[in-house]
Amino acid sequence: MSADSAVQLQSATAAPASVAAPQALHLLLLVLGATLLLHYQTAWSMLSLWLHSQTFAHGLAVLPISAWLIWRRRATLASLPCEPAPRALALLAALGAAWLVAAIANVQILQQYLLCLMVPAIVVVLWGAGLTRAIAFALAYLLLAVPFGEVFIPALVEFTASFTVTALQLSGIPVLRENNYLTLPSGQWSVVDACSGLRYVIASLALGILYAYLNYRSLWRRLAFIAIALVLPVVANGLRAYGIILIGHVSDMRLAVGIDHLVYGWVFFGLVSLLLFWCGSWWQQPPAPLPAAASAQAPARPVDAGQLRRLALACVALVACWPVLAAWLLRAPRPLPLPAPRLTLAAPPLPWRTSPLLAQDWKVLHRGLPQKIALRYTDGSHSVSLQLFWYRQQSKGAELLTPVRRPLLAAGPNWQDISSSKRAIVVNGRTLPLRQTVVQAAHTSLLTWRWYRVNGRNTASPQLLKLLHAKSILLGGADDAAEISLAASFEGQPEQAADAMRHLLADLLPIIEKGVDDVAGR
Repeated sequence: MSADSAVQLQSATAAPASVAAPQALHLLLLVLGATLLLHYQTAWSMLSLWLHSQTFAHGLAVLPISAWLIWRRRATLASLPCEPAPRALALLAALGAAWLVAAIANVQILQQYLLCLMVPAIVVVLWGAGLTRAIAFALAYLLLAVPFGEVFIPALVEFTASFTVTALQLSGIPVLRENNYLTLPSGQWSVVDACSGLRYVIASLALGILYAYLNYRSLWRRLAFIAIALVLPVVANGLRAYGIILIGHVSDMRLAVGIDHLVYGWVFFGLVSLLLFWCGSWWQQPPAPLPAAASAQAPARPVDAGQLRRLALACVALVACWPVLAAWLLRAPRPLPLPAPRLTLAAPPLPWRTSPLLAQDWKVLHRGLPQKIALRYTDGSHSVSLQLFWYRQQSKGAELLTPVRRPLLAAGPNWQDISSSKRAIVVNGRTLPLRQTVVQAAHTSLLTWRWYRVNGRNTASPQLLKLLHAKSILLGGADDAAEISLAASFEGQPEQAADAMRHLLADLLPIIEKGVDDVAGR
């Protein structure tokens, strides 16, 4: 064979790969675009939070940053072969099935995480594991776009309040703390959810992870810097709260009590971030050496353009089937027989007496039209309020766990959650799991116990309740559920209220369970 013939044969062999490389990129972008369109409700739920919540506004920058991180690795990507992985379709199917369960259970944050995880799964299917590893950090960075972190607000508020009180006491300023209300000689302050510093923590974490990836090669340096970026804003927020209260105290409540309260916070956070990155620059490491040129690599195996198109269609089909199935399962709920059973409770044994709740009492908020019982029980020495909500049928936006934001009232009590924890108590020889929360309005403190009853079992787990709800929809069973809440006031120690509620449950728990079970599934 002549040299010219060999060159022609080599060119003919390499041609499909050179054609398929840009086609692989175009197909990937088309599949990702189709994924976002097919899951537009999940994508929009993230975008709306980015646009309307200062806490999660950083999400607007995550996608451009991920795209830039991929673009800066273009030389590496050009040097690696495109090796589609059809077996990864199983991973994409598993993510889609999990998304379906999350959609039926209406767990929005899980839907958002699963949608973000579908992106690297699609990249593996169309580009292969080698190319995916080259941009693994950029793909993983997409997870920071999910609006997550509100679960840490109570702990952050508690730390901020404790830190502020300690700092004020060390400064010689007398302060009286009642849960999250601070009383100084110059005035009163309250450490609310907006004072938690969550927005600073999330923004610092996102920036810290990016900075560590770009400036360090050692895993331990990266982890250490990320840990500092996570802890520093928590401490800095405590200093911020202390500084604001100190300014207000010294100025006789003329400064740091209005819009400047927020301005001071962002200015302070900006200075702390600059200090963090300036200190981190002293331990920078040189960037990793560039990969060898593509010409120095072994010849890439040709990519079958037809296979790429078939895999792209398979990805779209897998991505599309789950939203369609979810829409069918979550269609208008089937009509139930009328009339609806009426939720009632038997009269309590003596000496308990009942009376309606007052307008200023703490009330549980729910969406939809559940049947409700709201009464106060007294026996002469104990006073406990009971609120029982029962949904005969649940639907999206009108179910037991649909979040409802408590409005701020111009007049009347503004209840605020102070702390929350899981607890299990023994009632009549049985263990009852529940969620215990301390709520406060002005100088009134309440201890609340809340749990759910579904399918004849008691649970305090929202996750288990969601799974049972999804199971009932998938299997066509009854999806009724109830929430029971007790509340009692206390002065000093919450256990005073716990004793009153435990005393009531000893007599009332069998009545509550019978009232719910009598209407369940009917």
